[in-house]
Amino acid sequence: MKKIFMYAMLFAACTLGFTSCSDDDDNKDDNQQLTEKEQAMQAITEQYVNNVVFPIYKSLASQTADLYDQLVSAKGKLRAGTLTQTDIDNICTTFVNARSAWESSEAFLYGAATDFGIDPHIDTWPLDRTALAKALSSNEIISDLDDLDDGGIDNARALVGEQQLGFHGIEFIIFRDGKNRALAALKGVENDEAFSGRNITGEQELIFAAAVAGDLRDKCFQLEVSWLGDKAPKAHQDRVEECEFPTTVAGGDASYGENMLNATKAGSTMATWRGVMSTILVAGCSGICAEVAGQKIGQAYLGTDPDYIESPYSQRSYYDFFDNISSIQYSLYGHQNSTPHANSIMVYLQKYNATMAASLQTKLATALTALTAAKAGTPFVVDSHSANAKAAMDAINTLDEAINEAASWIAQN
Repeated sequence: MKKIFMYAMLFAACTLGFTSCSDDDDNKDDNQQLTEKEQAMQAITEQYVNNVVFPIYKSLASQTADLYDQLVSAKGKLRAGTLTQTDIDNICTTFVNARSAWESSEAFLYGAATDFGIDPHIDTWPLDRTALAKALSSNEIISDLDDLDDGGIDNARALVGEQQLGFHGIEFIIFRDGKNRALAALKGVENDEAFSGRNITGEQELIFAAAVAGDLRDKCFQLEVSWLGDKAPKAHQDRVEECEFPTTVAGGDASYGENMLNATKAGSTMATWRGVMSTILVAGCSGICAEVAGQKIGQAYLGTDPDYIESPYSQRSYYDFFDNISSIQYSLYGHQNSTPHANSIMVYLQKYNATMAASLQTKLATALTALTAAKAGTPFVVDSHSANAKAAMDAINTLDEAINEAASWIAQN
């Protein structure tokens, strides 16, 4: 999804190094040693990259690989008459875990996810069920998708269209009305109204889901390798190379992780440590705040686009939103724990601007609390105009303001 970034000029100035973002630079000695604050920012960056970005992308790659394997197995079992409800339930659990890892990464969609079009490639909605029904009615398309070893995965986009790929195409096959798909349904004919009269079988649907899961896995491998470089599993690196996917920062051969960790050094696109902080806070955390409040919740709640509802078949929209805001917490805390790491943006603010840190912490907690209440209430797809939706949207907008205030303060102090 397209992001709306605030403080764009500040981000460009800090990241690209067109101008100094603080008088702190004047305090360096002739050897250009880092100031106390810059040393702290460097340590924050190392903690963030190694303990937030890397593990989440590793989990995403692992979970989507498992999802692909399980769907391929389910396709074979359905044909053999041995598929069980437990098999389907296990697939749904893996999907939920993979989905959570992806949504928990959305505070750092800047970089490879955006540069290589991975988002929206794996996360577009709403699903065009009419187009999907038409595609799955073609024996030629089904045959091509079924041939996973000879281009079915690679050609999924051309065969069924971009809007049918990724998480939500798979979600439609394995969930329905907020529940795991029933074995009996997959043994029968698809009854969704968009499929009326087409006699699409569960076997055809699983052929589609397995091929799309392979494409999803490959793009998540690309994300992992793009950030971790040679720290990614060799098998994942090999698959990305086989797919001929780009994985390095434009104009060089550095991974995105190396590029950020080597800020201020020759070859890095990040000229200052304050620029790195602005990237994390503005391009990352503020970007996903704006999307969740203004688009994911806002478009349906305000009636701009009533059908713009994420994860409607599993009815887990609020879980997606909660993971999105959790990704902000991880970015601010420097890890996925419940308290900030010593080398984190939150602790940095607590040291240098305690009032701002307390305000940011309160607004983060308020947003997460609002989404916790929403998760326990009516699913967003059932009632996108609820008081819970409004409370969550307002709390996230308030959090966004606090994030941008913190980013501006760090850039100028």
